[in-house]
Formats: sequence, C-alpha cells, structure tokens
Amino acid sequence: MPGGRQGGRRRSRLRLSNIYAFKCRKSRFQEDHSQIGGPGFSRVVYCNEPNSPASERRNYAGNYVRSTKYTPASFIPKSLFEQFRRVANFYFLVSGILSLTPLSPYSAVSALLPLGFVILVSMVKEGIEDWGRKRQDIEVNNRRVKVHDGNGTFRVEEWRDLKVGDIVRVEKDEFFPADLLLLSSSYEDSICYVETMNLDGETNLKVKQGLEATSSALHEDSDFRELKAVVRCEDPNADLYTFVGTLHLEEQRHPLSIQQLLLRDSKLRNTEYVYGAVVFTGPDTKVIQNSTDPPSKRSRIERKMDKIIYMMFFIVFLMSFIGSIIFGIETREDRVRAGGRTERWYLKPDDADIFFDSDNAPLAAILHFLTAVMLYSYFIPISLYVSIEIVKVLQSVFINNDILMYYEETDKPAHARTSNLNEELGMVDTILSDKTGTLTCNSMEFIKCSIAGTAYGRGITEVERSMAMRSGGAALVGNDLDVVVDKSGPKIKGFNFQDERVMKGNWVKQREAAVMQKFFRLLAVCHTAIPETDEATGAVSYEAESPDEAAFVVAARELGFEFFSRTQNGISFRELDLATGQKVERVYRLLNVLEFNSARKRMSVIVRDEDGKLLLLSKGADNVMFERLAKNGRKFEEKTREHVNEYADAGLRTLILAYREVDENEYIEFSKNFNEAKNSVTADRESLIDEITEQMERDLILLGATAVEDKLQNGVPECIDKLAQAGIKIWVLTGDKMETAINIGFACSLLRQEMKQIIINLETPHIKALEKAGEKDAIEQASRESVVKQMEEGKALITGSSGSGSHDAFALIIDGKSLTYALEDDFKNQFLDLATRCASVICCRSSPKQKALVTRLVKTGTGKTTLGIGDGANDVGMLQEADIGVGISGVEGMQAVMSSDIAIAQFRYLERLLLVHGHWCYSRISSMICYFFYKNITFGVTVFLYEAYTSFSAQPAYNDWFLSLFNVFFSSLPVIALGVFDQDVSSRFCYKFPLLYQEGVQNLLFSWKRIIGWMFNGVITALCIFFICKESQEHQLYNPNGKTAGREILGATMYTCIVWVVNLQMVLAISYFTWVQHIVIWGSVALWYIFLMVYGAMGPSFSTDAYKIFLEALAPAPSYWLTTLFVMIFALIPYFVFKAIQMRFFPGYHQMIQWIRYEGHSNDPEFVEMVRQRSIRPTTVGFTARRAASVRRSGRFHDQLKKNFIAF
Repeated sequence: MPGGRQGGRRRSRLRLSNIYAFKCRKSRFQEDHSQIGGPGFSRVVYCNEPNSPASERRNYAGNYVRSTKYTPASFIPKSLFEQFRRVANFYFLVSGILSLTPLSPYSAVSALLPLGFVILVSMVKEGIEDWGRKRQDIEVNNRRVKVHDGNGTFRVEEWRDLKVGDIVRVEKDEFFPADLLLLSSSYEDSICYVETMNLDGETNLKVKQGLEATSSALHEDSDFRELKAVVRCEDPNADLYTFVGTLHLEEQRHPLSIQQLLLRDSKLRNTEYVYGAVVFTGPDTKVIQNSTDPPSKRSRIERKMDKIIYMMFFIVFLMSFIGSIIFGIETREDRVRAGGRTERWYLKPDDADIFFDSDNAPLAAILHFLTAVMLYSYFIPISLYVSIEIVKVLQSVFINNDILMYYEETDKPAHARTSNLNEELGMVDTILSDKTGTLTCNSMEFIKCSIAGTAYGRGITEVERSMAMRSGGAALVGNDLDVVVDKSGPKIKGFNFQDERVMKGNWVKQREAAVMQKFFRLLAVCHTAIPETDEATGAVSYEAESPDEAAFVVAARELGFEFFSRTQNGISFRELDLATGQKVERVYRLLNVLEFNSARKRMSVIVRDEDGKLLLLSKGADNVMFERLAKNGRKFEEKTREHVNEYADAGLRTLILAYREVDENEYIEFSKNFNEAKNSVTADRESLIDEITEQMERDLILLGATAVEDKLQNGVPECIDKLAQAGIKIWVLTGDKMETAINIGFACSLLRQEMKQIIINLETPHIKALEKAGEKDAIEQASRESVVKQMEEGKALITGSSGSGSHDAFALIIDGKSLTYALEDDFKNQFLDLATRCASVICCRSSPKQKALVTRLVKTGTGKTTLGIGDGANDVGMLQEADIGVGISGVEGMQAVMSSDIAIAQFRYLERLLLVHGHWCYSRISSMICYFFYKNITFGVTVFLYEAYTSFSAQPAYNDWFLSLFNVFFSSLPVIALGVFDQDVSSRFCYKFPLLYQEGVQNLLFSWKRIIGWMFNGVITALCIFFICKESQEHQLYNPNGKTAGREILGATMYTCIVWVVNLQMVLAISYFTWVQHIVIWGSVALWYIFLMVYGAMGPSFSTDAYKIFLEALAPAPSYWLTTLFVMIFALIPYFVFKAIQMRFFPGYHQMIQWIRYEGHSNDPEFVEMVRQRSIRPTTVGFTARRAASVRRSGRFHDQLKKNFIAF
C-alpha cells in the first residue's frame, strides 16, 4: 500500500482515537436519531454510486464554486444597475435621456458621452476587481484530486467535476475538495490530522477519525471496488462544529458526527493519505455556507458627501424653478411691439411652437424648467464618485507598500482589504482593543508556579519592571529572590523558568516532593498536544492547540517529565522515579478528554495509571476551579490564592491544577451517560454534556497554580502614548483577570500612577453571601443595584473633581459580570456617559459578545468613529461592529484578519496607520471633495449668470463639447493628484505633533463651515469671471470688418478663464508639490488650448460655433490674453487674502506646523513645545502625560503658554 511503511512507523507513535472521538467508533443510536429523514435531515448520499439513477434524481449541486460578483451574462445589466443606484449618476442618465428631446440645450452626444465615459471607467474597475476573484475561482476549481472510477483504481479529476457520492483519495498537505466522510486513512485506527486555518483561523491541528466499520475493511485502492453504502444526514448548513447522520453499511447502521467530517478548504497534515466519500459539494459545503458578505461600511465623509449632493440637487431645482417663473413672465409680456417685432426678436418666437409662445406662457415655463434642470446639471460633479474611487484605490496601494508597516519576521505587510474607509482612519475617536495577541505577543512563557503553597520561579516580568519604575525602586520580587537572574532571554521557546530548587531534579529534595510529582505529571498528561520526535536527534517538539498548552508541555519536559508519545489509548512520558532516582517511562491509559471551551474555562482528562487507579486531572481558571475543590483538598488554598493574586499583579496568566481519584462504579456510570449525551442529536446536547462533566469535575484536591507570561509586543507602550497624545481614547476589552489587566495597563502606559481608578465589580460581601445561598433572583437584583450605585459614585467623583478645577485623570475598570448589567437598556447610557468621561477604560473577563456590544454602544452612543483591533476569532464581532476593523495577523490564525477592513502584523503599526496615513487620507479626501464642488459651482454659476443675462432663455454660455469635457478632461486629473499625493505636513511632523490628528476627529477639514466656504469661493470666482469677461468683451472688435464679440467668443474666453483659475486655485491649495502635480495641472491648461485648436480645425458641421475660433479670433486679439490675465488675478485675490489673514491671525493646527517648518523652528525645543501645548484637548494617557501633569501642577503652564503664543 502506498505510504504503508511510513504510515506504519507513524502508527506506532501517533494515535489519538479516544482523545477527540470520545469512543465514537463504538457509540450507540439513541431515539433522537429518528430526526434523520425528517425536515432538515433529508440528504441521502449513495457512496461510490455518483451516477446511479437514485443519485441523479436528487439533483444535488455540483462542486463548482463562484465567489465573483458577476457572471459574463449578468455583468453588464448588474453593473449598470450598481452604477445607477447612485443618485448623481441616475440624475445624469435622466438628463441624457432628456437631451434626446427638442428641449435639450445641448446635443445628446455631448451629454451622453461623458456619462458613458464615467460609467465605463467604474465598470472597468468593477470588472478588474471581479476578474481577480474569477482567477481565484479558476485556480480553486481546477485543482486536481484522485477519484475512484468504480473499478478499484483512482483517476485524477478536477475539483469542479466532483459529484456527491464520489470516493476520493487526498494526499498529505492537500486541501479537501468538498465536505468528505472520512472512511479510512494511512493510520490503522483511521485518524488523520487536519489544519482548519482557512475555516476558523486556528493554526493548531485537529484530529479526525473514521468509523471502525469502514477503516477495518478499506485499506487500499482496490478495496473500494465493491463498496456500497448510503449516508443519510442533515441538510447543508453553516455550522462548522456539528454534523448528524447515519451510515448504512452491510445492513448495519452507524452514527456519524463532526468527527468523521472533513471540511472543504481544510488541509490534510501529518497523514500520508485519507479516503473519503463526498457528502456536500460546492455551494452546499459548510465553508461556502459560511461565506457571507461582511457588513457594508461607508465612511462619514462619504455619507456627508451624499448630503451635499442632495443640497446641490435642491439648489439646481430651485434655480430652475425661479428661472422658469421669470422666463414665463418674460414670455407672457413679450408682445409684438411697433414695427411688427417682439422685444426678444432674436429668439425667433414666431418659429417656436410652444417654447417662446407668449400665448402659452405657463407651458413654456414648465418646458423651460426641464431644460434648465439639464443645463444646470453641471453644478453636480459627474466624475466625483469615480475620481474618489480611483484615489482611494491608489491610497490603499501606498498603505499596502509602506515599508515602515512591513513585519519582516513573519513577512507580512499591511493590507487594506477595503479602500472604502481610508479617510475614516483619520477620524478615529475611540480604539477598542483586545489584549492577548494584540497588545501582547500571544507567545506564552512558563515563568512561575505555586506548588503545595510554595512559590517557585525567580524570573522578573515586564510588568514587574514597569511597577519598579513607577515606584522608583527595585523590582517587586519575593524576599527569597535575591539571586542574579539571567536576562539574556529564554533559550527554549515557551520556557523562562529559573529556580534552583526545582531545576535539574532538585525538586525531589523539597518537603512536598510527592505533591510536586503529581503537579508535573498533570502538566505532562492533561493536554491535547501532539508530540513529534526528530528521528535524527531524538528531540521532541509539540503541536498544541494554544500557546499556553505548548508552554505547559515544554515546562514539564524541561522539569524532568517528558511527554514523548501517544498511542491509541495511552500517553507515555518519562519521569524521575522518587524511589530509585532513575529516569523511568510511564504509560497512562487515556480514557476521556473533557475539552476546554470559553464557557467551561477548564479542561480535564480521565486516565488510568500503571497501578490501575482512575484519576481525573484538571486545570482551569481560578474562579471555576476553587469552587470545585473538596473540603479535604483545600490544604494549600490560602497560600495558592495569595500567589495567584501576586502573579496577576505581575501581569501573568494563571491556571489552577487539581486532581482526584475516581471510583470504578462512578466512572462506569459516567462513561455510559457521557457517551449517550455525545451521541444525542437534540438541541440541548451540549448542555447535557456540560451537566455530566460538571458532576465528574468536583471534589478536587488542589496541587497548585501555573503562571505564564504573555509579553508585550515591541513598541506597544510608545504607540499607546503617541495615540493618547493624539487625543484618541483607548479601551481594552479582555478576558483576563482584573489584576492582570490593570498591571498590563500600567506596563503599556494605558494607566499611570496619578490616575484615579473607578473599579466596578461584584465582589461585595452581600453578593457573595447571596451566591452561597444560591438565591438566583436575589443575586441578580442585588448585582444590578450594586453596579448602578457604583456607576453613580464614579460619576459623582468625576463631577466633583472637575468642579474643583483639578486636572485629575480617571480610569474605569469593570469586570464581565458587572458589564452584563451595565449594558442593559436601562443603564447602558449611564455606563457610556461614565466611560467617555474617563481617560482609559478596561473591561475585564469580557466575552466575545460583550466586546461586540460595548463596541456598538460606543459607536452609536457617541456618534464618533470607532476602531476595533484584535487578532483572534473571539474578536470578529468587535471588528465587524466597529466603524473600522483592524486585524492583527498573529498567532491565533487569520480569522480576525479575514473579518477585518485592514490587516497589520503588529499593534505598533497602528501609530503610523492612523497618525500618518489616516491623517493624510482624511486631509486629501476632504480637500478633494471641497475642491470638486468649488470648481463645479464656479463653472455652473457662469452658466446660470449667462442664462440670466439672456433673460433665462435656456441658452448655454459654452459650446456643447466645452460643457461636456470640463469635468472629464480639463479639471479632473489635478484633483485626483491632490487626493493621492498631497501632504499638508510631512510624516515626521505627524509624529512630532500627534494632536494634529484631532483635526480629523473633530472633522475640522470637512465641516459645513469649510464646505460652504469653498462653495462661496466658487460663487465669488464665477462672478469675477463672468462680469470681467462680459464687460471687457462688450465693445471689442474681433476682425477687420468691425465685428464685435458674440456668444462663441465670450463663451470661449470665459471657459479659458475658468480652466486657468480652477487650476491655479489648485496650485494655491496644494501643500506638497510633486512632479506629478506639475504635469497634471499645467498639462490640463495646455490640453485646453490643444483641444481648442484641434476641435476648431474640424469641419463647421461638427465644431459648430467653435470653428477656428482660437486661431482666427482669440489668439490674435490682445484683449483675450489681457482679460485672461486680469481674471486670474482678480478671481484668486479673495482666496489669497482670506488664507493670508487666516494664516496670520487664525491658523489651524496644520497651518501652525507649516509655519514652524517655513520659519525653521522645527528644531527649537521651546517653540515646538509651545505649539504642542496648544492642545485641542489635554493629554491624560501615556508616559508623556506624566510630564504634562507635572507642568500643570507647577502653575507655570498657563503663563508660559500665553507668553509663547503671543511671541508666536
């Protein structure tokens, strides 16, 4: 058999059948299996008969998967629908359709072509993005796998051709092509190891196991020739962790569970091959069922931009309405005068059927309204949306390629998974962060332990060093820790334990050596780690479900208890025998594993030792373990509690270790009930299992506690300090103990010594007494009242402090139980009010659901931008609920990253992401949108003024193609360059003056004041252009025959002035010039003249009134050039004067920094400090806050600020 030799060698080392399967190979049917065949359980799979008539009648989905948004048939209609869902595009579509009627003031082609160009660009962008998804689909669907051909041989087929019922052979390190029923593997007991990172983000290996009925008979390819079996199971669903079904084989029925199901997109690891029957294909597979679209997120600026568009629509319709009324009045009064001509004879009303008919003025006014709506459409920037999309994509490219956010150790750059929220990065008011794996490394090191009431371990943690710095003295260590500690770092991953009393076998000399032996045995046995022995060196390494578990197994090995092998029903380890003093091998028979989950907060194993004793070995959180101790098992409880609290103070993660001996009859009863619960398919299956395990995990005897350190990531304190200086509030939502979270807060500068802590918990004597009495309703009522009372006291404390004029900073720390009541509808606003008035907020012992609820409360309650950051699957709800979700690509897999908007490798990169890229993107997009409306209002107002000048006759001021190409060619590229390249301040100054970030938080650059200001600037500019051009051209001669300027000359002159002025306005608005900006700005101006000559050289039938207008009329006339020059000067003077006054007397924060750079004061410490102190809000978090607090307390702060600011 292929791979048989190597598989046999592995079979002697790695067999795990009972660890995860809970004796599923011999499980029995329960009455609940009657659901099979009923609603929700109707799927029937004919194994090895995919083409049988019975299979084909089922008409199950094929294995082809599609993640694309479009198909070739749906691309055009669906993408067009997406484009015209935007109200602006729909408006231009209606205008384009109306341009096909006689009411149009311009030709239909000139109206529809720019719209078509913009829509085409957007559709091309959509198509390119979807083609990327299509290529991924092609790669996945064309993967190949071995499929049984019915004759005992396997042929290679593509994934997309698989059918339900096919038998496939998957080799090591290959992905599973569909959801498969595991039939057999290269191991005798039919187990295999599976990596599910693509499904749930977890990097640890899972163990799956086939049924004994199939694994005993199916060993080689030829064994499948006569296989006939039927699977009846649940219908397709999204639950990754359950599966209910039955296998009908040789007139026998066998129950199936998730243990036999291999999920699509998971990978086969550490197993040479497996055979499986296809149960779910394509869209029916669980991974595809789970692939829901992430929640749609739009930035605040984009939503505000929509409001501006609606406001512009209102203005357009109002102008059209007013103009049509005036036009109707003028038309009604336009009677025939003396001489047989009307007053507006040049409009040829006699040739008009309705439009200028003075006898039908109301209808003429209505028709004029429609015409004016089309004419004034140039107030709305047609290219705004597509330009912003292009800019955001290019901004994302810069973020993705920023070398300063590239983590070389894991080869992971920053990755903006969506470009919709770029500017939102510059507006974050509150960061809600996970702790483990986000602020810390999630790389655990065993550093201390407490055994039999004695503390061991001389290592000093980062938190202890931070505490020593806060106290100004030596590190806070025990009295007996007076030895020199090796600070060179751990030589073994996961192990940083140093204590000569335990190391090198010295533990046997301790008074409680027997207890210590049980403690270390528990570490070596109570786990689900997988050993791997290097056959060359004999070294043993471990694959563990979590970094904590790996650290425990490594610690046991380094302390003399080396776990080295698993067999089908046993665990083998080497230990030092107390009697002989020699290394001996022990084999414990493994009977059951009671798995860890976030609700149980513990795991246990039931084993039989070499003396035949049944033992329950358990480890778990202190708050669940202490209450499960027997009365005679609390000998070391008091001392252990003290040590656990000390470890928590030192920022360590702790677990309690305990055991008990189990009676034979008790175990028989437990095993029976446990198997029945595991095999049930009722809704309360999990609760039944928990109830049975609860009965077993009781009356434990305490052994001690472990303490592992999760080190802070590099740069976390500095990053938090800089973010705090930027005025960003930082909340930490963690599942750790309150003491651990508080001390981690101190270590990372989230808390400081001067802060007053408001602690909300339910550790009152009254509530503890009620808990002992077990009165559930009374406990709930007392807890609720206690939380409300503590919140009111905290709020009064803050109010009293602010009333006294002090500058005290407050930190709110609340535990998970209290948070449950604080988040209730009646009290959540009170909690939010208290929390937002604090400098730091830490939520301890919080569940994933609570993290999401807190995030939602902050987002909706404050109305400000929130950013969630985390690294694990338990953070997904928080990331999706926040305005921006940032995933850390860390140890816990990719689940958080896959649910995020932006992925980074380290928390410290958040500083550059927000303070530099966030501020730049916000500043660029804000300026870009303001400029868009400025240039369109400038252009649109000149159209309006000319039409008003011509008695609202719907006469456009410009040639049709002049109108159409303004937004597309002559003014769009400079604004795109502004959105991509402009920098109001450099990255160095973004770091140096982090309070600059508050411009985005308070939305100063996209406030209604600034938007209206830019619009007003556009109106002023248009007035200058129109009236100067009109007056200057009124009496000018443009040829030797004495012909004066007509509409075509006036229009071309005004258009030239507009092109010059809006591009020069861009020059004044740009803060950072690059060669790209020079090319697009001066190129846009040059393009206008080139277009004017080329378009004018075309025949009069096409160029109409622009025929040779530049070469024959405009260019030879000095007045044309003088008018253009004067207009440029006068139109830009108002903006220039305003900016000069603002810069001199009312500078914004970024303008102050620009002035510092211009004056050369950037290296003057006193001057720079003065600008820093001109804070939009005081800094209260971070180590820099200590210095600011001391300055404030010195009484010199206000005097120095006033003195320096006057000098500035």
